[in-house]
Amino acid sequence: MAVPADVRARYEKLKTTINRYRRLYHVYDKEEISAEALDSLKHELAEIEAAHPSLIGPDSPSQRVAGAPLPGFKKVRHKVAQWSFNDAFTPEEMQEFDARVKRFLRPTQGDVEPTYTCELKIDGLKVILEYKDGLLKNAATRGDGTVGEGVTHNIRTIESVPLSLERPVDIIVEGEVWMSSKNLEALNRKRQKEGEPPFANPRNVAAGSIRQLDPSIAASRKLDMFVYDVAETSENMPSTQAEELEYLRELGFKVNPHHSLAKNIEECIDFWETWKKKGRHQEYWTDGVVIKVNEKKYQDALGYTGKAPRFAIALKFPAEQVTTILEDVVFQVGRTGVITPVAHLKPVSVAGTTVSRATLHNEDEIKRLDARIGDTVVLQKAGDVIPEIVEVVKDLRPKGAKKFKWPSHIPECGGDGKIERVPGEVAWRCVDKSSFAVSRRVFHNFAGKHALDIEGLGKKTVDLLLEEGLVQHFDDIFTLEEGDVLPLEGFAEVSAKKLIESIQRSREVELARLLVGLSIPHIGEETAILLAQEFRSLDALAQASEEKLNAIEGMGDIMAKAVHDWFHDRENLKLLARLKKVLTIKSPPRKAARSLPLAGKTYVLTGSLKSMSRDEAKAKIRALGGDVSSSVSKKTTAVIAGIEAGSKLDKAKELGVSVLTEDGFLKLLNK
Repeated sequence: MAVPADVRARYEKLKTTINRYRRLYHVYDKEEISAEALDSLKHELAEIEAAHPSLIGPDSPSQRVAGAPLPGFKKVRHKVAQWSFNDAFTPEEMQEFDARVKRFLRPTQGDVEPTYTCELKIDGLKVILEYKDGLLKNAATRGDGTVGEGVTHNIRTIESVPLSLERPVDIIVEGEVWMSSKNLEALNRKRQKEGEPPFANPRNVAAGSIRQLDPSIAASRKLDMFVYDVAETSENMPSTQAEELEYLRELGFKVNPHHSLAKNIEECIDFWETWKKKGRHQEYWTDGVVIKVNEKKYQDALGYTGKAPRFAIALKFPAEQVTTILEDVVFQVGRTGVITPVAHLKPVSVAGTTVSRATLHNEDEIKRLDARIGDTVVLQKAGDVIPEIVEVVKDLRPKGAKKFKWPSHIPECGGDGKIERVPGEVAWRCVDKSSFAVSRRVFHNFAGKHALDIEGLGKKTVDLLLEEGLVQHFDDIFTLEEGDVLPLEGFAEVSAKKLIESIQRSREVELARLLVGLSIPHIGEETAILLAQEFRSLDALAQASEEKLNAIEGMGDIMAKAVHDWFHDRENLKLLARLKKVLTIKSPPRKAARSLPLAGKTYVLTGSLKSMSRDEAKAKIRALGGDVSSSVSKKTTAVIAGIEAGSKLDKAKELGVSVLTEDGFLKLLNK
């Protein structure tokens, strides 16, 4: 059978390009493309040869020997908060981590030289196990770090998880559930015989198996688990991380044998260099090395930021890279009308998942890459985040490929589709802010928790209302009747009635919440409260000059201009006039009298509190006359630090601002 001309042309280009890259690498020791991306090109060439064997010649690269929480699950509140690790990708970043650790310890511990433990970072599903008197009591997924899904019934099916420990200890441990590559291959063979699609990677199978409501499914998957950390124990906590791993093994847990004690950060980097070459060839998936300060007393001194421990970091293996074809560029319109170009790609597997989309960020990035439709591009998934295009293989560019021209109009922007560049920025945005893509995001925000908080009016329902043309403006929501909603998919008489009742209850709204719901650029919850307290009514705010706005403490030039411009837009003023007809807008309580205990004082919250939500804490402070700010300054009275306190706590220490624990905050309120 004759080979199509376009296939033959692609094949010849691939052959020439691969041979050139191989020659540069093996003869001149130059690596212009990653080994993984080169492998991807070879794979494409092999597929063409398999389909058209007549193309194979003695100069083909293939003929040479190359060198080397879900519905149905009980929600479980963790007794010990769960964190994730910050990532590093280079030896230089590890040197910086080491310097940060020593710099942080120096004021309290002196010129110490901490040692480190190096442990393989298993790529599976994190699970927390709780034992009472040595017996397995509960198992839960990490979830959001505070609340996870109860999966005890499935964890019990994993043979490496002890149902009873060597001693009757009360303990909470953390570990990773995984499936071996061999078991995945066997499972996929079985699925293919039964006409079911194969699973992409063992990580997804492990996570999906643990989240099955039927434990017999998890049992059939032959999962495994490594335990690597003690969160809490009724016995004496080991004094080092290395001793902790041995302690876990003594109790009967399966601990990954590939860990090492390092005297310094250089030995950690050596461990990483060794394992980045062979880490991908284990029976389990591993995507890096976790480095932890070994001494527990130093760990305690270092503590945590908002999302991660200061005493540990994940040093990731180099990103997996593949090549694929850029088939098209489409545009995504965000809530504020900002436009993001998105690459549509020929589907390709990278880091174990099939990818067909990648962000191109902005016009400048497309110009930097010189990306064109039909180009072969190098795609990478660094740190298991959103895929990105890192370069174009220009040797494989098809003839006649035209430079990408940034459009002047985009249909998704509604109206005439005209777009404009944001002054002083690389971003473009819709001139007409009323497009559907923008409207749905704006409506989601308007009905959301921190704005009008309309129960039952979630994203899916908002989209339905917009698609059916039932609402075009915010005020239309409050004119809906049960009969309007009833025909919508998923609605019955009871649910339609409940939604309308919920909408009617939302007619009375605090001024600050309404300001959040209006999606004014740069204005978040705290700034909205500030504006509400300062002006007390929509009319007064609408009449405020840019100078007056800028003079408010906590407002900057950009925010002041954004508010002023929004309230001087003709369409926005029409919207406000209509909203005032359907809403009762409540002014905030007047500034607290000086007699109130927290009058004149400003507090900043960081981390999460056990006894109340962040919103409840803010309300209590304001009820006692205090103010709440989103940023720390010298004028801050105190920072209230809960669990996972972040950079605001560091800023407070730097500025010498008082810090209150949750207990201290509760005592303050009780006074």
